[in-house]
Amino acid sequence: MTQLETTQPTTPRQTARRDGAIQAALDLGTEGGYDAVRMRDVAAKADIALGTLYRYFGSKDHLLSAAMAVWSADLRDRVKAKPPTHGSPVDQVVEVLRQASRSLERQPRLGEAFVIALSSHDPGVAASNHAVSTNIHDMLEPYLADLDGDVRDGLIELIGQVWHSSLMGWTNGRFPVSEVGVKVERAVRLILEPRFAPVGVHP
Repeated sequence: MTQLETTQPTTPRQTARRDGAIQAALDLGTEGGYDAVRMRDVAAKADIALGTLYRYFGSKDHLLSAAMAVWSADLRDRVKAKPPTHGSPVDQVVEVLRQASRSLERQPRLGEAFVIALSSHDPGVAASNHAVSTNIHDMLEPYLADLDGDVRDGLIELIGQVWHSSLMGWTNGRFPVSEVGVKVERAVRLILEPRFAPVGVHP
């Protein structure tokens, strides 16, 4: 089944089936990583027909990328419910991204599965990539509210690219997962601190 043949749920029952498939993928990915998320196993764990699963997700990468969109939305909601309040706006942005990195450190096999899926050329991944980027934007925007809108959006997009690049470096074996947050913080401070430095002061 190609991506063009996949559909969006239109009834509560269909939505529940789709959500169940995403939860099954999250569970399997947490336990065994990318290779453990087999479409047949996802269907069995979610108690749906394999054909039904393919109706909503054209491939494993499509499914996993949708799962990361759900994961990032949950992280966004948790940050909104308990936002960082101490330090400068830069410190607060760093703390939000540290929370995201710590979440993946606690579930490294799932994090690796996410990164592999989001790097796929599968057409179904594009919409989920956009959803993840939107969730990152929504998490960071409140702390950069004093900046010009276009500048703010550009900086958040750049920070999202830095985080993704750091995750890629980890999954490619260049450094351990514990270094992701460290590298992201260093880059974010270099990007943002000049924007918040007092006039006439050069960090």
